[in-house]
Amino acid sequence: MKMSEQLFGSYAGADVVEYTLSNDSGMTVACLNYGCVITKILVPDRNGNVENVVLGFDNFEDYPKWSPFFGAVCGRVAGRIKGASFELDGKEYALEQNDGPNHLHGGVKGFDSVIWRTEKIDADDAVGLSFFYTSPDGEEGYPGNLETKVTYLLTNDNELKVSYEARTDKKTLVNLTNHSYFNLSGNNKRDCSEHVLQLDSDRFLELAPDLMPTGEMPVSVNTPFDFTRGRKLKDGFESSYPQNVLVGQGYDHPLLFSTEGKNQIVLSEEESGRVLEITTDQPCVVLYTSNMLDGEFEISGVKARNYLGVCLETQGLPDAIHHPNFPSVTLNPEDVYRAATTYRFFTKMLGD
Repeated sequence: MKMSEQLFGSYAGADVVEYTLSNDSGMTVACLNYGCVITKILVPDRNGNVENVVLGFDNFEDYPKWSPFFGAVCGRVAGRIKGASFELDGKEYALEQNDGPNHLHGGVKGFDSVIWRTEKIDADDAVGLSFFYTSPDGEEGYPGNLETKVTYLLTNDNELKVSYEARTDKKTLVNLTNHSYFNLSGNNKRDCSEHVLQLDSDRFLELAPDLMPTGEMPVSVNTPFDFTRGRKLKDGFESSYPQNVLVGQGYDHPLLFSTEGKNQIVLSEEESGRVLEITTDQPCVVLYTSNMLDGEFEISGVKARNYLGVCLETQGLPDAIHHPNFPSVTLNPEDVYRAATTYRFFTKMLGD
């Protein structure tokens, strides 16, 4: 196992460094100290061809200019907060409005667009990095000095283990996730229409026209949101179901796991044989099928277009502060926020 690094650019007067982690099984993960961005994940297909299975840019300048959170850690609070405000213990806090009147993924200066301090990890069975960032009291409107640590560990079992930890000196909100866009075809050869998604989820969050959760949790059975036996993502692209139409013909919804504890998600693509197995301790995964990715930019030489990647954002429920029936994302000074998600890649032979 090994790690290398190279200068990737500069941002706000600081060097942007790309770290490349490689294991002994043919898997490579590249990431930046800017936003903890994962720029590449290289894994073999069933024929041994090693290709990139996440969307990212070859040049740093494209990230601040174009990136829809490619590969980044989103925080302090992932997802949307209605009205860009919330109340804690009787005090109202006003956040940055960066999604119409609402607040999205931590605001204008979210965790995705800051330079993190890094420490290298070289263990017997893993290689990785820990990233550190202290968000000062009042940043983007949030209370409390928040000390955050994110760790990426690559194992020889072709696992990328991502863990999050945060502490605050004042009651605040925390809900972190990684916003990688996966495309298992490799090097963006095909879109994600034929990707099959399977997970144990019997409900999803209904969205209003402004894409905020209504608070309702419809049953998934007999809808395009039932992934219990696996279904192709194109089912949602082609669906006339109102919730699919609402978000631009596809998915941009939190899927709620049926049980608490360790939950598993499986994403696969038959043609390449690649399979991504995700295990998480979070209560939901936000499924986003890049319904609004079309734009005047390229992604590693491929024109940006809708459905080119699929995000599986393991996290707490969006806008939880405004829904008492949702699991809380409030962090008290005496507590520690912790979350963990593992991404494991392997291949299936034809007919498996």
